[in-house]
Amino acid sequence: MRIAGLQNCRIAERIAPILVVALALGLAIGQARSDAAAQQPGQAPAPPRTARTNAPIDLTGTWVSVVTEDWRHRMTTARKGDFESLPLNPEGRRVANTWDLASDNAASLQCKAFGIGGIMRQPGRLRVSWQDDNTLKMEFDAGTQTRLLSFDRTKQPTGEKTWQGHSLAEWEGPSMGRRGAPAQAQFEIGGGSGAGPRPPGGGGEGLRGGPPPSSAIFQGGSLKVMTTYFREGYLRKNGVPYSENASITEYFHRLPTHPNGDVWLHVVTTVEDPKYLQQPFYTSTHFKLEPGGSKWNPTSCRTAPPPAPAK
Repeated sequence: MRIAGLQNCRIAERIAPILVVALALGLAIGQARSDAAAQQPGQAPAPPRTARTNAPIDLTGTWVSVVTEDWRHRMTTARKGDFESLPLNPEGRRVANTWDLASDNAASLQCKAFGIGGIMRQPGRLRVSWQDDNTLKMEFDAGTQTRLLSFDRTKQPTGEKTWQGHSLAEWEGPSMGRRGAPAQAQFEIGGGSGAGPRPPGGGGEGLRGGPPPSSAIFQGGSLKVMTTYFREGYLRKNGVPYSENASITEYFHRLPTHPNGDVWLHVVTTVEDPKYLQQPFYTSTHFKLEPGGSKWNPTSCRTAPPPAPAK
């Protein structure tokens, strides 16, 4: 019995190292299988999110401008010296009073009224699409202009300044499960006084140099765009100037579907230009979604002559 016990101990001593090696090998094989499974296509790590996948609202499509405020200054060319509702300083008035349409045309400066400071107010159509996952493209048939809105904040402007400048974009507000209109966004009569909602596209309170809009329209998400590095141009067709050192900030809001089925885009623009303005100039511009885009009609930069001077 004593001899048998010694033999068993010796066998155990010989087997133990083998068991340890086998256990370690089994663990290694199991880990390798787990790693391989983790690298399978169906279980790969999610790709980095982009501006397109992070979008809280969908701005793509063709939109037509609905002119319900500043009609005289947007649909026609006002007389020289018509500065209604514009917070121009003395230098701004002086420069605006030197405007001469014929001189602009002769100098190939026809697009000064179609630059970043005025293009959103031009009557016509706006077509929004994704150029890539981090760049929104906005095309305008008025003046055949194109804006590129980059979500890459490290991107710097290069080359000569252009009419549309260098635009950096960012999403603001909560993400949504189904992209589309932000919830509860409303226009409020009296700038948020609680007097009640009004349908988009209404006139009479176009924020023409007045106070910023009610915060109610920012609910649900918006696109913020900041633009610099542009050529000087006109805020209005009749030569009201903005300088190349101005800063322009925009908020784009897709509103809830109207009861009649219309879908509206609301754009709030702030122009800050100490060279020509005594205070920030605000505008509120409306577009309506136009299914199909069959009415797209690119035209050249052309400003109609103003009325003859009053006698």
